[in-house]
Amino acid sequence: MAGVGILLALLHVFLESNDKKEYTFFISVTAFIYFTAELLRLLKLFFEMMAEYLQWLAQM
Repeated sequence: MAGVGILLALLHVFLESNDKKEYTFFISVTAFIYFTAELLRLLKLFFEMMAEYLQWLAQM
């Protein structure tokens, strides 16, 4: 995820310096959607692991 963030930030700076400000908005929206989706995926994995751990703990 960090690599994608760095790549998008560099692309954003490059496009902004070349007066392509209309594309920088789409880069920002794309980055926001990507990172939101990744965050939701990681939260889902975290809660699944916690549920599995609590079930294991209840069996003891």
